Amino acid sequence: EVQLVDSGGGLVQAGGSLRLSCAGSGFRFEDAAIGWFRQAPGKEREGLSCISGGDGSTYYADSVKGRLTVSSDDAKKTSYLHLNSLKPEDTAVYYCAAVLRPGRRTHCDGTYDLSDYDFWGQGTQVTVSE
Repeated sequence: EVQLVDSGGGLVQAGGSLRLSCAGSGFRFEDAAIGWFRQAPGKEREGLSCISGGDGSTYYADSVKGRLTVSSDDAKKTSYLHLNSLKPEDTAVYYCAAVLRPGRRTHCDGTYDLSDYDFWGQGTQVTVSE
């Protein structure tokens, strides 16, 4: 069974940092493209970053470029999203998601099309106070 588990969210003051984790199981983690998204109340889900399977190439949305860093540890089957210089408007539920194509590695394309992603984590709440 494919599973993604998001963790690491919490309450942080503006200017602070958090590291979110996405633990995968039930699939070849090293082959999957892992995307990171967030959804604030009343807003659509927004793509933030993606890390490709295999070569680990990374992509960032312009809205967060410079404040986020994505990485993966294939041995631990975990992807990380480092959030820096957090602002109150970063308050949202953050999700990871995986693109899985049996037998081959998948790569990010920078478009964050939700329909490309096959499995989603349950989300982790990030709240940034003034």
